[in-house]
Amino acid sequence: MRRVYFALLVPALLAAQKTGAGSATTSLLDIKRIYVAPLTGGKESAALRDLIIAGLDSTKLFILTENQDRADAVLKGAADDNTFTDSFDSGESVNAHETLGKFGSGSSAATRTGGGYGSVAAGENDIHHIKERKHEAYASVRLCNKDGDVLWSTTQESLGAKFRDLGADVAAKIARQLATDYDRARHPIPSPEPAAPAPKP
Repeated sequence: MRRVYFALLVPALLAAQKTGAGSATTSLLDIKRIYVAPLTGGKESAALRDLIIAGLDSTKLFILTENQDRADAVLKGAADDNTFTDSFDSGESVNAHETLGKFGSGSSAATRTGGGYGSVAAGENDIHHIKERKHEAYASVRLCNKDGDVLWSTTQESLGAKFRDLGADVAAKIARQLATDYDRARHPIPSPEPAAPAPKP
């Protein structure tokens, strides 16, 4: 009876160890599957989530999954794509000053009476109220393992791109940053060796 019980117990323990191994993700190099959770933010956050999934998939570094239970890490955060109006004032000033008199060009601005001296001044201020329509997108995301530890994070924003819209630009920046940091983790720069001590005289 004990042999039968032990034979049943061993596979269960091995399965538990394999299940527990998934929560031991401690670095970017341990991540194989990523689940992108719904992002908080405005009404455009769902569309930005789809763009981020496509951007991460294009790196070919990870498997993107819709099953959170199978993921080694979860990408979560906030994102939005909005349009707003920025208002500011712009002021210009124009001033003119003219001096007339019979006492020479070197006379000061002092006023003399009865001596044929006079002064004329004029000023004008022009203030413009300017309203500028602006469009921006942003995303602040982080990769967390199953224990909730943050393994990686980034914040990206875009005010416009030449060949793609703002949301796609933000998603591309996130994917590019993750790929860069993953490559740095895979090929760390070795620390310089300490200089040898100078020989004693």
